[in-house]
Amino acid sequence: MTKNTYCVIMAGGIGSRFWPISRTAHPKQFLDILGVGKTLIQQTFERYNSLCPKENILVVTNEIYKNLVLEQLPEIKEEQVLCEPSRRNTAPCLAYAAYKINSINPNAKMIVAPSDHLVLKEKKFAETINIALQAAEDSGCLITLGIKPSRPDTGYGYIQFDEKSKTYHRKVKKVKTFTEKPSFQMAKKFIESGDFCWNSGMFIWTVKSILNAFDRHLPEVGDLFKEGAKHYNTSREMKFIHDTYQVCKNISIDYGIMEKADNVYVVLSDFGWSDLGTWGSLYEHIKRDTRGNAIIGNRAKLYDSKTCIINAPKDKLVVLQGLDDYIVVDTEDALLVCKKEDEQKIKQFVNDIKIGKDGKYL
Repeated sequence: MTKNTYCVIMAGGIGSRFWPISRTAHPKQFLDILGVGKTLIQQTFERYNSLCPKENILVVTNEIYKNLVLEQLPEIKEEQVLCEPSRRNTAPCLAYAAYKINSINPNAKMIVAPSDHLVLKEKKFAETINIALQAAEDSGCLITLGIKPSRPDTGYGYIQFDEKSKTYHRKVKKVKTFTEKPSFQMAKKFIESGDFCWNSGMFIWTVKSILNAFDRHLPEVGDLFKEGAKHYNTSREMKFIHDTYQVCKNISIDYGIMEKADNVYVVLSDFGWSDLGTWGSLYEHIKRDTRGNAIIGNRAKLYDSKTCIINAPKDKLVVLQGLDDYIVVDTEDALLVCKKEDEQKIKQFVNDIKIGKDGKYL
């Protein structure tokens, strides 16, 4: 742990694929969806607090979640919460964070982490991060963590790497291509080839390297935030950010920089990771009964049912019969019943609700 290591936790999403428990007012990163007594953002904070000082952890979130962040992470100060006035994807939020950190410590190394991931092997995770930090500092490269794939999953992005690339560590490989959420057949070919991994969405770089990358590959975003150098960490910061977000384009860091830069490397990783992006991914990490049912809630009774995931309020009696491989989520005001194989459709369900007259359920 060094004073030059910073972590940026991205916590602005609404987790629509975890509807109906994840809502706009209280999305999944602020929920204890694993039933362990801590929310996802609390677990994320603890994970990175072992790698950098707590005062070096910044949380980027939508301004409507500021109080939720401060409530769930009492260890951080208000100035460590970077409030976005609107959602503009990951490139603007990371430009904001990088320029703010640069105004404090231009020699900083920067870890970027989503707030809602699961890591089961904490020791191996810390070792992987330290390998990436060293590589980023030594070579000035941009690094992403690539997860060893266990199945041809169509919900993840894939990274193709150069197996023969020579670096200071055997796990660090030069990136050849990025592919976003391929078809099942394509994902199957990726797995069989042996030179693809899942894109975790976690990044490591020096502040100098990422700012140089913005200058070179995404100046239309980088230049906007560069203009705020005299405003960061002052009372004028929020006014500047509000004005900047009104004119800033919506673009991801993957499309804007990682797919264009020629100094992108991946650290091959295997530390029990899941992005917990869907009910199906959560199913893989919950204790299951003898028929493969994963149940969250203490009063659910299942008959002639197998390999389902059930989420019901504590003490609410739920009786189900004859279901095979279903997602059932019951809340106070909404009920979801969906085939597990069709879980990617949940996002469409949410969009339909948004377009209709039932927006109060979001």
